[in-house]
Amino acid sequence: MTETPLTTPQPTPLQATPLDALHRGLGARMVPFAGYAMPVQYPAGIIAEHNQTRNSAALFDVSHMGQAKLIGAGAAAALERLVPGDIIGLKPFRQRYTLLTTDAGTIIDDLMVATLPDALFLVVNASRKAVDFAHIAAQLPGGVTLAPMQDRALLALQGPKAVEVMARLSPEAAALPFMGVADTRVGGHACLVSRSGYTGEDGFEISVAAGEAEALARALLAEPEVGPAGLGARDSLRLEAGLCLWGNDIDETTNAIEAGLVWTIGKRRRAAWDFSGGPALRDILAAGPARQRVGILPEGRAPARAGTEILVDGRKVGTVTSGGFSPTLGAPVAMGYVDSAHAEIGTTLALSVRGQALPARVAAMPFVPHRYIR
Repeated sequence: MTETPLTTPQPTPLQATPLDALHRGLGARMVPFAGYAMPVQYPAGIIAEHNQTRNSAALFDVSHMGQAKLIGAGAAAALERLVPGDIIGLKPFRQRYTLLTTDAGTIIDDLMVATLPDALFLVVNASRKAVDFAHIAAQLPGGVTLAPMQDRALLALQGPKAVEVMARLSPEAAALPFMGVADTRVGGHACLVSRSGYTGEDGFEISVAAGEAEALARALLAEPEVGPAGLGARDSLRLEAGLCLWGNDIDETTNAIEAGLVWTIGKRRRAAWDFSGGPALRDILAAGPARQRVGILPEGRAPARAGTEILVDGRKVGTVTSGGFSPTLGAPVAMGYVDSAHAEIGTTLALSVRGQALPARVAAMPFVPHRYIR
C-alpha cells in the first residue's frame, strides 16, 4: 500500500490589475490587498503622495474594486429592497453612496450607485465584491440581471488641481457637478466618469476598458500636476476625511445608526422602512444606539492603531477602528466606537498604547474639511 504524502496548501496567487506593469515600472512597493498585488507607495513615499493629493493632484489605481451593471426595467426598485438609499428617485447621470444591509440592519458593504440610460452602475469594495454580487443576484426579480464588468479598470484622479487636468483631457467631465456622471472620452479613451472619490478632495473616478487603462494612466501622469499615489496615502487621506473603511469602521457587526451613517437612509425610505434591515434600523434609531463612531484626537505624537482599547477612568468603553498619523495636521488622529454616554465632542478619553494610558479626546469629523465641488 502506498502512502500519500501530506501536502501544504499553496496560497492563492494574487491577481494583478491592468496597471501592474506600470506600478512596477514606477518603482512601487507592491503588497497583497483584497487578493490583489497593489502599490502601497512609490519612491517618493506615503507622506509625499498624501501631500501631492492635498495640494495638487494624484492618480490612484482602484481597479481592484468591483464594477457591475444592474440591467432591467425594475433595476432601481429591486436594488431599493436591499439598500436604504433612494435609488428610484436618483436622476439620470447622478450617483449616490449607499449601503447593502442585512435583515438585522448591519452592513454587508458600502457602495456607489449611478443611474445610466440603460442600467444602474455599481462600484463595490474589492474584498466584498464576490459577497455583494452573490447577495444582489440571489434576490433579483425576473427581468433584472446583474452583469459584473470584469474587463474594466478604475482610476481615481484626486486633488484640487484634478479639474484643471480633466479640463484639458475631457472638458465634459471637468464640467460635472459633485456626484455627476458622464459617458465621455478622456484623452481619446471611452470612459464612464464620476465627479467623486474617497479622499475628501475634489476629483474623478474613471472607469475604462482594461486594455486602455495603461495608456490613459500614462496620459494622466504626463500632466504636470499629477503624481502616482498608493494605498498608504489613500488610507491616510480617507482617515483625515473621517470616511469609513469596510472591515475596520463598518462591517456585518455594525449598523448605519451607530456608524453615523443615518444620512444614507433616504427621507422617503424612512417613511416605510421597506428595505433589508429597515425595521431593525427604525427601532435602533428610535431607542438610540448603544455605541457610536467618533473621531478621536490623541495628545502627543504616538498614533493609536486599530484595536487599541479606549478607556474612561481605567474602564474600557470602546475600541479604535482606524488610526494613524495625519500628515496634514502633523498629529495623530483616530476613529472608533465608544459607549454612547462617552460620545459627546470634547469628552476626555485614554488610549491604551503599549501598556500606557495616553490622553485623548472625542473630536468632530472630518479632521480635515472636505473640499468636494458644490
